[in-house]
Amino acid sequence: MDAPLHTARVCFEGRLADFRPGPLTPEGHYRFSGHPTIKDAIEALGVPHVEAGTLLVNGTGARFSDPLQPGHELQVFPDDAPLPAPRFVLDVHLGSLARALRLLGFDCLYENDYSDPQIAAIAAAEQRAVLTRDIGLLKHGKVRWGYWLRSQHSEEQLAEVIGRYRLQDAIAPFRRCLSCNGAIAAVAEADVRALIPPRVLGFQKEYFQCAHCGKVYWKGTHYQRMKAFIERVSK
Repeated sequence: MDAPLHTARVCFEGRLADFRPGPLTPEGHYRFSGHPTIKDAIEALGVPHVEAGTLLVNGTGARFSDPLQPGHELQVFPDDAPLPAPRFVLDVHLGSLARALRLLGFDCLYENDYSDPQIAAIAAAEQRAVLTRDIGLLKHGKVRWGYWLRSQHSEEQLAEVIGRYRLQDAIAPFRRCLSCNGAIAAVAEADVRALIPPRVLGFQKEYFQCAHCGKVYWKGTHYQRMKAFIERVSK
């Protein structure tokens, strides 16, 4: 015998509507059986818990662990809280975004062979927010902070992340290695001469090196392009 179906009305506010939550009736009703928690109901409707913030049931504050009851009127508002620290781990499809965030000085872990369980474990162990286009990854129980990128274009994605986490005042460019995320610092030419192409020697006065991978940077023609990019995305 099938379990009886119950009905609650669920309304996703603000940017949570981007998930096109379903299956809801045109009136916003959600039919369910058993005794799901609010978190279970939200994620069954396609919205990861890390994107949800304030919860109201019949106008009163609620928690993810509270049971959803028949007849409830549930409002779910987006999470707009800042991060304890702007530290990120990105999924395997976001290499361009990782480089852009590092260029702006943000701590971003990225490898093109991370598995979803690895990303979730790193996020939990190092208190990092997960950035991804994979909604399922954000539903992982170990993920506490995260954001689903609406755009598929890296510059638009960067604007999304800056806006969501209010990072404008935290931008500190040219402090991280674009390749490995390590910290970079000024270094004497004599100490890195063997790593500098002959065409560059004698034409640059400043050099910088990554403390982790040893990559050397200088202010070549690419530097002006990066400065223009930084000015554009920092507005």
